[in-house]
Amino acid sequence: MFGSLQSSLIKTAGAVAVLVTGLGLPAAAETPDLTPLVSTQWLQDNLDNDRLLILDTRSPISKSGKDDYLKGHIPGAIWSEYPGYWRTERDGVEGVLPSIDKMEAVLSELGVSDEKAVVIVPDGKSSLEFGAATRIYWTFKYLGHENVAILDGGQAAWAAENRPLETGNVVPVGDLFVAEPNEALLVSTEQVAEDLGGNAVFLDARPAKQFSGAEKHKAATRFGHIPGAVNFDQDTFYDHKTNRLKSPAELAALEPAAVKDSDAPVISYCNTGHWAATNWFVLSELLGRKNVTVYDASMVGWSRQKDLPISGPEKAVASN
Repeated sequence: MFGSLQSSLIKTAGAVAVLVTGLGLPAAAETPDLTPLVSTQWLQDNLDNDRLLILDTRSPISKSGKDDYLKGHIPGAIWSEYPGYWRTERDGVEGVLPSIDKMEAVLSELGVSDEKAVVIVPDGKSSLEFGAATRIYWTFKYLGHENVAILDGGQAAWAAENRPLETGNVVPVGDLFVAEPNEALLVSTEQVAEDLGGNAVFLDARPAKQFSGAEKHKAATRFGHIPGAVNFDQDTFYDHKTNRLKSPAELAALEPAAVKDSDAPVISYCNTGHWAATNWFVLSELLGRKNVTVYDASMVGWSRQKDLPISGPEKAVASN
């Protein structure tokens, strides 16, 4: 009797499946699994996936913005200006991460949810704005959204390959994003101060002149660097001929000795946590190092606390 009932249920289920197929109802899309960098071909192959959210981050940092987005963007891409709501000023320190509540609200408005993968599309013309993409990527990771990627070569590579474009604005369809912060990816000024003299590697992503104290960011109150820091200009990882990161083999070869030869935690910093995100991205996401974090207040935040030590000669030249 049980065998007869089981057979009947299987036949019924089969009939329902045939009926649904006959109605032509679309199968639910699967959320794509992303690598940290995705190719233009991969993105074109996945444009129709409604569980893929594309963020066009062209902005004044790349001498671009919404006008360029409206004239032509990757089909379905939503415009999201940087720094925009991705960064804020707090306690006189510019460029730090906004509150969790704020980020949950704005990402929900963009349509971000656990069931959607996110691809960030930078302009693709400089290491400076690639750093914007890595900062946004890091923000997603910090907020607990793991399925995120950057388009390799950005909008410039997409356009150069004559891939499809659409004009006008794409209005986001809101969803619900709930953050689950990964506190291991962010350190505060107080935490950095506690690590002075310890085994952590402080990796300074700024140009050599800023590291040495010959120049400084306009918002920093003092010149120099965190005592004991190692300088590695994030621009070193970038290939200006192709406007992409260098090859995996080159990136591995360029890894600073102080990082490569140690299992110590790495604290990546710069002026306001922008360039620091590129060094974090290469070390953590591409080279697989798991103990790298970002100090987003960086030298602007550090320099404002006069009781904190700074190494490097004092000069009187400020730079952006």
